[in-house]
Amino acid sequence: MDMREEFAAGILEIVIDRPPVNAFSIGFLDDLTAAIERAGGNTEVRAILIRAEGKGFCGGGDVKEVERLSGFEGILGQVRGSQGAALAIMRCPVPVVVAIHTYCIGVGVLLAGAADMVVAAAGTRFVLAEIDNGATAGGVLAMRLMPEMRVRAAMMTADPVLAEELHAYGSVYRVIPLAELARTGRDMAARIAAKNGGAMRRLKRSLNNSARLHELEAAYRAEVSYTYELNIMGVASAGRTAFIGGERASYLAGDGA
Repeated sequence: MDMREEFAAGILEIVIDRPPVNAFSIGFLDDLTAAIERAGGNTEVRAILIRAEGKGFCGGGDVKEVERLSGFEGILGQVRGSQGAALAIMRCPVPVVVAIHTYCIGVGVLLAGAADMVVAAAGTRFVLAEIDNGATAGGVLAMRLMPEMRVRAAMMTADPVLAEELHAYGSVYRVIPLAELARTGRDMAARIAAKNGGAMRRLKRSLNNSARLHELEAAYRAEVSYTYELNIMGVASAGRTAFIGGERASYLAGDGA
């Protein structure tokens, strides 16, 4: 089972469990998007918590699947799925809390950037590894987590950014010991769910308007065009092969890029 859903006291808890490293396949991203959209349409849901079990929160997109599929089917599906899940979180009428541990790579960072609140285990590594696997998108959502110049450095080097640094920027709300992460995530979601549901939905809509969400969506979609160019040029596949061959392992192990 890649994902399970648990509902109680107005909170939908979505738990990711996709061994061995929680790499997100196209099908998984589609399922996650559907779960978030269903929850947003359910007036009994007042908050969503997304967390993961296993070694880390997200090992990035399933690049083995991308390479295995013929033509551009893999990259088109992965990009569409990543976009769909991130935009579903931003558009979701109720607040979305994301609890992240150990590592958060690629699409995982996009989901964090799309969320309303992020809590993370101490020492968690956020890695924008797109440059190493034939992609370019992610900057516009990463800029919700850190300043523009820091995003440039993170994306150009693929060096990990620690949760403690993001906490200093204010984008990670709490940094706590790993053993307390799930409880803290539930506590944050419960505080939101305790508020008036109708008022909270209007507050999120108001905040999205203030943040010019429609402009953010357009910028995100424009970023993707450069990823498509890399794939058409044939550059991306070589990058993904190297990533599969060992570069991802260094991010998972915390040895840097």
